[in-house]
Amino acid sequence: IPVFHDDQWGTAVITLSGVINYAYLAGRELSSLKIVINGAGAAGIRICDMLKAAGAVNIVMCDKEGVLAKNRANLTGHKARHAVETDLKTLKEALVGADVFIGVSAANVLSGEDVKTMSDFPAIFAMANPDPEIAPDEVAKALQGRQYVMVTGRSDYPNQINNVLGFPYLFRGALDVRATTINKEMKVAAADALANLACQSVPEDIKALYPNENLEFGTGYIIPKPFDRRLFVEVSYAVAEAAVKTGVARLDVDLAAYRRDLERRNAER
Repeated sequence: IPVFHDDQWGTAVITLSGVINYAYLAGRELSSLKIVINGAGAAGIRICDMLKAAGAVNIVMCDKEGVLAKNRANLTGHKARHAVETDLKTLKEALVGADVFIGVSAANVLSGEDVKTMSDFPAIFAMANPDPEIAPDEVAKALQGRQYVMVTGRSDYPNQINNVLGFPYLFRGALDVRATTINKEMKVAAADALANLACQSVPEDIKALYPNENLEFGTGYIIPKPFDRRLFVEVSYAVAEAAVKTGVARLDVDLAAYRRDLERRNAER
């Protein structure tokens, strides 16, 4: 029976999709990004795992005591696994020159002055709930005149990291092919499908549900909206395809026929 922990891997999948599209907007490869993650609990650890699975290499993690450096004596388990060789001690030091900040920690741990020290085109994923690590208004004020991407976990701001974008369709794809596990390749495929969908033109009926937002791919729209019915087809198919290709599907699946069936089922909903 496949097991999928949504607060860990679900958050990680959706976060990866956002970082993929930030990298696309920035004209960068994931491997070239300097990423700082604040919060080394279950979600932070799995976000780091997902980013590395997709090709990111320059990642510094922080917990409430500071940077996870190899020279810290109190690191064990997963924290030790993601520790890096560095002289950096604090979150503020780690942020200097960083391209991406990912927060799964606590409210108001960043200031406008902190984000000013990041790269010329930064991405701030402030996902603490209900109050983010830094408010979008504060980021806008601090980075006035600069291009940036702002992401939160809240529905009242653009670019919400919402796990409902992932787990229903991960489960749909896995169940349809009777997968024995939900492996790394299936999770990365889900993130890629989400990122690709955000790059496509949004149907008018979806735009009508969000009259106050500009749903055109760009800094204010890098992640699809939960009411986008295309998620059912695109993410489910990507997950099923990855399961088949990695040999964890129990069923012998005709992928082209499966996609047509998803489209039919989606039309009938």
